[in-house]
Parts: sequence; structure tokens; C-alpha cells
Amino acid sequence: MERPSTVEVWWGDLRLELPQGANLRTALLEAGVPPYNGRAALLNCRGLGSCGTCAVRIIEGSMSAPSGIERWRLRFPPHRANSAHRLACQISVDGPLKLIKDWGFWGQGEQE
Repeated sequence: MERPSTVEVWWGDLRLELPQGANLRTALLEAGVPPYNGRAALLNCRGLGSCGTCAVRIIEGSMSAPSGIERWRLRFPPHRANSAHRLACQISVDGPLKLIKDWGFWGQGEQE
């Protein structure tokens, strides 16, 4: 069975078709939907995984496993390693996803 060339990604209420296997951060930027809040659009690590500003909350879906740098960064405040957040710059879109961009500079939103 052939894999689809695009994947359905829900960004809040917005439905996007992103390329299968694409880096989530890159695909969102190309679709005109930045994974940043406020000044984080200017002050970020450009996809290296070190700043944490592209954090998104995963509601459900299929994606790559967290990279070592992502696990490292999500251990530091304001993030928490046991949250549902992932770094968009470290995600490869493998299947349908539902995501939310929480408020806050780092997209961390409320933690319970």
C-alpha cells in the first residue's frame, strides 16, 4: 500500500495538508502559520531545538519520536518533560496530527 504524499494536520481549528515526512516547523512556516507567539517569531533558534519557543501541545497523532536535544530542552522551565508539549522543529510529520499552540513566549500555556 502506498503512503499518502500529504498528511492532515489540525492547528487548532485550522486544517492543513502538510507533506508526509516534513519537518513540522518548516511546513507550518511555509503554510504561513508560524509556530511562535509574539516576539518568539524573531527570537528563536531557527529550528535547532535549543530555545523551546516552537513548543506545541499534541492532542493526538502520529509523529517522530522525540530527539535527544528535544528531550533535553523540554526538561527546563518553563517546559516540563512529562507534558504533552513537543518542539515543532524536532517533529517529522508521519501521520494525521491535532495540535494546539498554547499562549506564552515558549508556547507552554497553562500546566494543569
